[in-house]
Amino acid sequence: MNAITLNAHFDGERILLDEPFELAANTRLIVTVLPQDTVIERTAWAQVAAAGLARAYGVDEPEYELADVKNE
Repeated sequence: MNAITLNAHFDGERILLDEPFELAANTRLIVTVLPQDTVIERTAWAQVAAAGLARAYGVDEPEYELADVKNE
């Protein structure tokens, strides 16, 4: 299996994955504990990025053909 990053949280008793993912018994894991403000900051950046992409690829944006792309 290739390395994969999974979001998870600690509920006070155990570490729980945020989304279902099939893991075989005794699968080796590396756990990184993130400061709470890191999660908040990452969420804020993701929201800003999503808003920027929505503006850049909105319904009013023209469709460009391959011929419109210039290599310089």
